[in-house]
Amino acid sequence: MSSTKIAVVGLGYVGLPLAVALARKFQVIGFDIDQRRISELKQGHDRTGEVDQAPLRSTTAHLTARPEDMGTADVFIVTVPTPVTQDNLPDLGAVLSACRTVGKVMNKGAIVVFESTVYPGVTEDICGPELEKASGLKCGSDFFLGYSPERINPGDREHTVDRITKVVAGQTAEVGRKLQDIYGAITTGGAFLAANIKTAEAAKVIENAQRDINIAFVNEVTMIFSKLGISIHDVLETSATKWNFLKFQPGLVGGHCIGVDPFYLAHCAMQKGHHPEVILAGRKINDSMGGFVAASINGHLKPASRVLVLGLTFKENVPDLRNSKVVDVVAGLKSFGHQVDIHDPLADPEEARHEYKLDLMPSLDGASGYHALVGAVSHDIYAGFGSDSFSQLLQPDGLVADIKGMWRKAELPQGLRRWQL
Repeated sequence: MSSTKIAVVGLGYVGLPLAVALARKFQVIGFDIDQRRISELKQGHDRTGEVDQAPLRSTTAHLTARPEDMGTADVFIVTVPTPVTQDNLPDLGAVLSACRTVGKVMNKGAIVVFESTVYPGVTEDICGPELEKASGLKCGSDFFLGYSPERINPGDREHTVDRITKVVAGQTAEVGRKLQDIYGAITTGGAFLAANIKTAEAAKVIENAQRDINIAFVNEVTMIFSKLGISIHDVLETSATKWNFLKFQPGLVGGHCIGVDPFYLAHCAMQKGHHPEVILAGRKINDSMGGFVAASINGHLKPASRVLVLGLTFKENVPDLRNSKVVDVVAGLKSFGHQVDIHDPLADPEEARHEYKLDLMPSLDGASGYHALVGAVSHDIYAGFGSDSFSQLLQPDGLVADIKGMWRKAELPQGLRRWQL
């Protein structure tokens, strides 16, 4: 095992898998400000579902909520969230707080690496000075900066941190090589050394902005084809027969990356005097999708209908509620005067209540008599629904509203109606 000691700051969806992977090769301290989170992890429970119980129980990483426990670290890797404000401006609060925490405990010679998604310049122009202020040390001589953008896709067991290519960049060539060695030791995908930190920051932010724009195009043509009575899923299935057609799917764009990161790039552009037309247009279309879906479903319902929404998390088979756009569908249906119930066995009811003021049904036992069933998230448990499930939950002339296209091939009991994108 290498003598290099690494502290991972923030043990969420990104930090925990990284800490566990690093601990196989290095001495690792995993730090999180949430003592409850640390207690759960020590008991072998990861509420995010990213790390299974066995590797969590066997990890050699020292998990702690005490900042002083990181004082012996040579390398600090910051993996805290970078959301946006209500005005869609970058919220660097967690990153700056992490800088202050690290700055108070780090020693001369330390390397501080950021994995959080930011716009070009944040690491060197904002985080560096904040670390200097907290530590009393000089950036570039007493301590050094690095950047390695996270590429965690919640719920994805194929593209894990130990298999993907990790981009790294250092304040100096020596730091870059060291980070390449560290990350290269834990992933079979290798570590790619970017030209500099700003390049690595830019690469990360456009990865998600590009995906957001592609989905926005599909969402807009979905709106167009709906007016023509054409299913977007049938159109995409047909277009995909061409070898170079890009296979993006329509739907609600939420989560901590795709629905957020383009605003970071847009903010950076406007700071430099450029108004980003395409980036913001994509965000506008995708942010309007929840309202479009609600209005479309409402068009097939009588006033004051009972509606059951299945799924609240931002994507299938994960418990992650961050920036879920199902919330927009629920709000839209309620604004039309419908009574809406929500079920999601993967979501934390307390978090749903705290973040969105929404109550989740504890189960579907005894649920019946709904005028509409909305398939909002394609959890496996919902994708497997068949005739019996639809008959049990819906009235004889009820509507099956399939946002995700997970029931396209399912045969509906006689009398039930179908709506899909």
